[in-house]
Amino acid sequence: MDQFLNYLTVEKGLALNTLAAYGRDLGSYTSYLDAQFKLTNPEEISQTHIIDYLTFLRENAVSARSRARAMSAIRGFHRFLMKEKLVSADPTALIEAPKIYQPLPKLLSQREVDALLAAPKGASPAQQRDRAMLEVLYATGMRVSELVSLKLSDIKAEVGCLTAMGKGSKQRLIPLGEVALEFLLDYLRDGRLILKKDNSTDSVFLNHRGKTISRQGLWKNLRAHALKAGITKPVYPHVLRHSFATHLLENGADLRSVQTMLGHADISTTQIYTHVLQERLKKVHTQFHPRG
Repeated sequence: MDQFLNYLTVEKGLALNTLAAYGRDLGSYTSYLDAQFKLTNPEEISQTHIIDYLTFLRENAVSARSRARAMSAIRGFHRFLMKEKLVSADPTALIEAPKIYQPLPKLLSQREVDALLAAPKGASPAQQRDRAMLEVLYATGMRVSELVSLKLSDIKAEVGCLTAMGKGSKQRLIPLGEVALEFLLDYLRDGRLILKKDNSTDSVFLNHRGKTISRQGLWKNLRAHALKAGITKPVYPHVLRHSFATHLLENGADLRSVQTMLGHADISTTQIYTHVLQERLKKVHTQFHPRG
């Protein structure tokens, strides 16, 4: 298992969060095989053992999404063993992954986005920072992990772009837009200089201690501003990412461009937003067509 995780780190370049999830899933899997069947040699693992483990997960109310992720880790592990010629067969070859219901992304209307972005009022460093963060999130569709890890060197103000480090350490260039760039530069010229206690960090967004703001800190501030804006539905950073993609498509952007800006490796991941548009069109038709 350690060899496999090392392979994922060195050769596949998987993100740390993904590696940690794989480690937990495989740890649970191998512990179950040891406890239930006294198996410690991967050569002895059969399709029946894996199905038994998946059944155990389902009976213990583990969600389909978590079971699918566990199956992905297990399949990758056994394929690695085959590749390294450590086993003679792959017991996962004929096992299908658990089917996952793909819920449509939650998003904000354009009016709700405008209200949310305008919520951080005043000239205090914290308000300047929060306005800049929200503007950048919506302008770029960045993941929250990408935003909090943003460095000063990632800002390409002269061309109006940001460099984001996405999943699997893949770098991409994202247009920022004039409005978001203006709020970001105002924060850098003013609010960040006050929040900065020394020159020990080049992170763009800082907390009141002068350190990189955490994901939890960003989330907490976002929820506070959403309530201030009168938005009652749950609001979290990914909602702005979903809204970014959907609003682009609504205004005529092509799917490939949106895929590139979001940093999706597979366009099928981006296609979920076309389903959102279809659902919206159905609602409009039902509401306004004489025979809807």
